[in-house]
This record gives sequence, structure tokens and C-alpha cells, in this order.
Amino acid sequence: MTDSPAARLQQLFEGHRLTPTQRRIAHCMVRRAAEVPFLSSVELAELAGVSQPSVTRFAVALGFDGYPALRRHLREVAPTEQAVGQGEFNEYQQAVEAEIENLRHLAAALADPAPVERAGQVLAASRPLPVLGLRAAAAQAYGFAYFAAKVHPDVRLLDEGGTMLADRIDAAVRAGASALLCFALPRHSREVVEALTYARAAGLTVVTVADSAFAPVAKVSDLLIPAAVGTGLAFDTACAPMLLGRVLLESMADALPDAQSRLEEFDTRAAERGLFVE
Repeated sequence: MTDSPAARLQQLFEGHRLTPTQRRIAHCMVRRAAEVPFLSSVELAELAGVSQPSVTRFAVALGFDGYPALRRHLREVAPTEQAVGQGEFNEYQQAVEAEIENLRHLAAALADPAPVERAGQVLAASRPLPVLGLRAAAAQAYGFAYFAAKVHPDVRLLDEGGTMLADRIDAAVRAGASALLCFALPRHSREVVEALTYARAAGLTVVTVADSAFAPVAKVSDLLIPAAVGTGLAFDTACAPMLLGRVLLESMADALPDAQSRLEEFDTRAAERGLFVE
């Protein structure tokens, strides 16, 4: 665990059984880690989309007398300089700045490469490798599967829900799959949670990229690696989850002994076919 404000907040929340509303508050606090020690309970409630009493109950659930005590604790153990200059940016620039901050948090988390390296080994060993992403996460799953197929011998994209989803998971298991990679982004659908529950019951190791360690999919994942999404625009932005997906690709390729030869073979065939415009 790194010593970033976000990491210190996650350490504070670990070991506590949180309700869905409280997980939402925790997620918001991690995403806005640099600002939280300076926010009132009303401001935090507005950012998290919950009621002010919910923030108070959240603080009590963590063992504090109330939110003021939680905020004092954060200022003592995780002092940070309050963000300045945000008022100089328009709303579009603010969205970009927020994504830059999300990427900084991801970079800090990757200071410990062990979770990503472990995930890469698990994914590389699964033949075939099912990659799940529904709704908002479908694009992330497709991007990973597209590139993964260049180094992994059998990648199976699961980007459509419905009654066939369990059948396709069963088919992957029968073919020898040992793991499943899931991209899970808000709003989290019930179907994704049910699919991961089914996959684990079928014996698959579930590796998940999610927007928060407190996302609903955490309880049905064997290894979850968080990467925050931006919420400053009408629709969430997912630069950090996309980059984390590429990092997992790199880790998986490192664990595949023939990854480089597969890439070289693809380049040779692409040149023969005139696939790309030089």
C-alpha cells in the first residue's frame, strides 16, 4: 500500500462492513482524497449524492463520534494542501484535471506492482480467457480483448448480457478456462454481480478492474484492482480504467513465453497483407 492520501483513506475503511450508501461515500472520499479533510458533511453528502445524516452515520460506523471527529482525524494523519486554482478552469478543463488526478492516484497505487503482476500470471494461465464487460464497461472489455488476442491464444469477449451469458461462461470452463477478467464501471448492473457469482461458483478465479475497491463487485472478485472514473461530465470518463487495462495486458504478456513471437508473427502477416497504411 502506498502513502498517498487515497491509499491512507482505503486503509481507514478496510475491515469495516459498509452499507451500499456508505461504500458510495467511501468511494467518493477516495476519489476526492486531497479535498476531503476540508469538506463539510453537507459538501461531502452533495458530492457523494447521499443525505447529510448518511455521512454522519458513515463516520460513526468507522468508530468516530461524528463527521467532525473523522475530519479532524484526516487532517492529523493525512495532511494535504487544499486544492487551489480550480476556479480558474471551466467545466471541461475541470473534467480533464479530475482525470489527471485519477491517473496520479493510479500511478501511486502501481508503486506496488504485486497485484498487477499476480493478475497477469492468472490471466496468462487461463486457456481460454473470458473477458467480461457489460454496458458502460463494454468498451474497456473490447479494447482489452482486441489487444490480448495478439499475444494470448484464446480470448473470449463477453460484452452482451442476457440468458446466454451463463452459457458462454460454462463453455469457457468446459474448454479449460481457469480465470475470468471483468471490467466493472458505474452504474453497476445486477447482471454483472450475478455473472461473477456464477463464474466463481463454476471454479473461475475472478480478476476485476473496477472504479473503486468498494464497488458492489468487490465481494464477488478474487482480485480487484481499482481505477477511479471521472464524474465531472454528464457521462463518466474512464481514462484510468483503460490505462489499467493496458497495464494488465503488459503484465499478462510478460507471463506468456511466446508473446513476443506472436507479435512478430502478426507484424509479418500484416505487412504481407498490406494491412496498415504506412
